Amino acid sequence: MPEISSVSISDAWLTSVALAANGPRREVVNLNVTVNGLERGGPEEDLEVRSLLDEMLSVEEMGSVETVANTIFPASLWNPRRPKEALFERYMKAFPKIRKHPANRRGTYFERMINYPANDGQNFNQLRHVIETYLGGNHRRSALQASIIVPWRDLNNARQLGFPCMQQVAFLPAPANASLHVVGFYPHQYLFQRAYGNYLGLIRLGRFVAQEMHLSLAAMTCLCTIAELEVSVGGLQRILRFRGQ
Repeated sequence: MPEISSVSISDAWLTSVALAANGPRREVVNLNVTVNGLERGGPEEDLEVRSLLDEMLSVEEMGSVETVANTIFPASLWNPRRPKEALFERYMKAFPKIRKHPANRRGTYFERMINYPANDGQNFNQLRHVIETYLGGNHRRSALQASIIVPWRDLNNARQLGFPCMQQVAFLPAPANASLHVVGFYPHQYLFQRAYGNYLGLIRLGRFVAQEMHLSLAAMTCLCTIAELEVSVGGLQRILRFRGQ
């Protein structure tokens, strides 16, 4: 299993892209990317790399890094000084407008985490459950996770689905040092279009959950069964030159 670890989100992303660029079929199997050192804030980031990536995404008429990150955690709607319920309410109030965007027609990751369709016809807020389960004294790690995929809705014969690519998020607390590790699992991930924003969104989600659990976010890990570099290697030379600088 290829493992990438860095305190810099930009470095982690560049390394994953370079790994795929040099691999067969421009893919990496079972890729494990970790951004750590988050207790100190951050993540560390090369804004020149991110700016160039956003420029390239715009040329391809794809969503920016920020747009992708917001599907996992809506940073602009979160006020850390207010209760978690305020964020949940603000998001669900805004969701009809968010869903009008073609890319969000099947939902968003954050919406699935706080508004998951349950068997009884009601909706289940998984993040509330994770946070309150932990604060209630139950630290069983298998209880501290959120599912994205809805089998009866997402398991179909469509050639391309688009959403959801991420299937699950796990929150791994370490009470001994009051820290939290957030892990996202992707059966398939597009490295150019999505990965940087996915890393950033997972970090922001982890920071929100960590604060609510009275912990400090230590690391984010993104696990991908297939990490695909879906653009030509030649087109990425402008950005790959930053690797190792």
